[in-house]
Amino acid sequence: MAEQKFEDAFQKLETIVKKLEEGNLSLEDSLKAFEEGVRLSRFCSKKLDEAEKKVEILLKDSNGRLVPKPFSLDAEED
Repeated sequence: MAEQKFEDAFQKLETIVKKLEEGNLSLEDSLKAFEEGVRLSRFCSKKLDEAEKKVEILLKDSNGRLVPKPFSLDAEED
């Protein structure tokens, strides 16, 4: 299965929030929507954290210059 995109997940999350705010769902459907919303929220948060780390790598080097570097979540910090 292809990896989910941030934009798609965020759009789904917005739709779930609107449905929950309307208050027209049954309790069971509300719980299912809430669970999916939590999953999507965690996914989006993870993707934003990854993007922030990439930006930090691009912005910093030992001399304070902007130097792009390869990014890896497993990379150790200098």
